[in-house]
Amino acid sequence: MLFQIQSYIAFLIKSKNQHSVHSPFVYKLITDCFYDKKSKEWYADFDSYKKYLLANKSEIEITDFGAGSKNLKDKKRKISDIAKKAGISEKRARLLGRLVGYFKCNQILEIGTSLGLATASMYLANPNATILTLEGCENTAAMAKKSFVNFKYESIDVKIGNFNTTLPEVLGNKKFDLIFFDGNHQKQATINYFEQCLNHIHNNSIFIFDDIYWSKGMLLAWNYIKNHPKVTVSIDTFYWGIVSFRKEQPKQHFTIRI
Repeated sequence: MLFQIQSYIAFLIKSKNQHSVHSPFVYKLITDCFYDKKSKEWYADFDSYKKYLLANKSEIEITDFGAGSKNLKDKKRKISDIAKKAGISEKRARLLGRLVGYFKCNQILEIGTSLGLATASMYLANPNATILTLEGCENTAAMAKKSFVNFKYESIDVKIGNFNTTLPEVLGNKKFDLIFFDGNHQKQATINYFEQCLNHIHNNSIFIFDDIYWSKGMLLAWNYIKNHPKVTVSIDTFYWGIVSFRKEQPKQHFTIRI
């Protein structure tokens, strides 16, 4: 906790808004997407999905392959508690959906489904997208799949198992517009997943890494990722690290308040 507090203070000192950004690509992203205050029709649908999970008091047993949850330690957890304490926040869910819309993402990979809150935001922002989502815990994945069926969220394919096995299987020869890394939260695992996914990008692909200040290890992983030769733009929003691979873009790093 102390590491995160200290990191956040350093972030606030360093971070900027759109007025200090001199990249047209990033400036437009910030003004048209990050700071977009206009309500979207799908926001209410996402709220309904989250309320559905928050109302579910049944318990499931969790299998953690990664760093686990900082807020929930028991193996048996209520669905409502997972949705409240470990699920994506409304603010970040809306931003994630806006990013899907802004970049016109049609081929999406998510590493870490949990209860499907982030998955739902991406689907609702673009119901025509094909979403592959990976989840290590069988019971959590079962709840997500059941919820997707109840809400008639089609074109979401949930793969269950250890990411070390399922990730190579789903990558195949595919190219992805967006890959959302929200599982494991350990340094070497995050780097390994990133490097595996590098062969499945195109010029306009976007990677989003959740909780880059989760630990010192995750911050080291983020620093490795943003300095990778294939990465041209990195954006640190504290909660997320976002990278782009546009070859026409000079390499630049940004720290942006949202």
